[in-house]
Amino acid sequence: MARNIITGIDIGTHTTRVVVTEFVKGRVIPRIIGVGSSETKGLRHGYIINHADTARSIAQAIKSAEKNAKVPIKSAYLSIGGISLESIVSNGQTIISRADSEVTELDVKNVLAVSKENAGDLANKRILDIIPLKYKLDGKDVLTQNPEGMQGARLEVKTLFITCLEQHFADLVHIVENIGVETEDVIASPIAASLVALTKKQRAVGCVLANIGAETVSIVVFEDDIPTSVKVFPIGSTDITNDIALGFSIPLEEAERLKKGDSRETFPKKKLDEIIEARLSDIFELIELHLKKIGRNGLLPAGIIITGGGAGVSTIADLAKATLNLPSTNPQTSALANQKDRIADSSWFVAYGLSIYGANQERNPQVILPIGGIKKKVLSWFKQLLP
Repeated sequence: MARNIITGIDIGTHTTRVVVTEFVKGRVIPRIIGVGSSETKGLRHGYIINHADTARSIAQAIKSAEKNAKVPIKSAYLSIGGISLESIVSNGQTIISRADSEVTELDVKNVLAVSKENAGDLANKRILDIIPLKYKLDGKDVLTQNPEGMQGARLEVKTLFITCLEQHFADLVHIVENIGVETEDVIASPIAASLVALTKKQRAVGCVLANIGAETVSIVVFEDDIPTSVKVFPIGSTDITNDIALGFSIPLEEAERLKKGDSRETFPKKKLDEIIEARLSDIFELIELHLKKIGRNGLLPAGIIITGGGAGVSTIADLAKATLNLPSTNPQTSALANQKDRIADSSWFVAYGLSIYGANQERNPQVILPIGGIKKKVLSWFKQLLP
């Protein structure tokens, strides 16, 4: 019997991560059977600037994952980030087409099409996802996500469009498929991470997930169990490393070790904390400004959940709480209690989230079914698979 292998490839600015899973019908989540990673080259702020370097980085990570999983990787789900990733909220309305006033699938398609037309200039943009946020029928809120079968005269919709730069999308798919791996689908990085990092309760009551990468910070806001906003900022943990190098006049390699707590040299802790906190404050102020723009600052009961390779700073949760006036959690804290477990942290959530998305497509095509509360299992698997 053929094995159902599902692979997620997260091409980050600093590291490319590949997670290979096996999906068995009847299981809640796919089982991790192998992982691989490599240093990413050829990217800047999530954009591909050197195709050959990027291709070599991805191929190396795939080869490592194939060796680890002992299976060939023939197809994969890809993540996409970069500063062109964003979301647009648009509205649309249409008159019900049937004489008996019953809402049909055609009416839903029509109102979404009108919403897309009203979204503004989408030239050079690729729509990754279309998410209806709220339907109204004759001016009254529809309390379900599907108004089909209801009766009325006028259907309205408020829609979230998640987009990225068309050229970046095409470059990404082209490179991966030239390596010999078919692209199953391309998912926004913060959406993929949310499938692992967030629980259903957090998504339902309202929260913001912040993924701190090397050169970008991506966020997704959830309410009522659906994403309502996506945003990427051109700042990341590499900026912290650069600040430390300048502040102490030391090489970048030593600054990176100092940031991670691995340096053998002794530096004034107070000054180090001030440098790190200053840059983190910049990050959280950008997030706060975005939450103000969409009217959700201070209004997300589940607070901010911080993930990513740059989320390992010990004071990060407290600083986020103080800046945003929201509860703050860091799901990777326990995984970093021992230095040897650094690789088994939340920086892998995007790659594994892609595999979860793929497994959900096996159950119910075209439907995203986020699964939360599995962080401990994920970290445990990574510890077993990686040296």
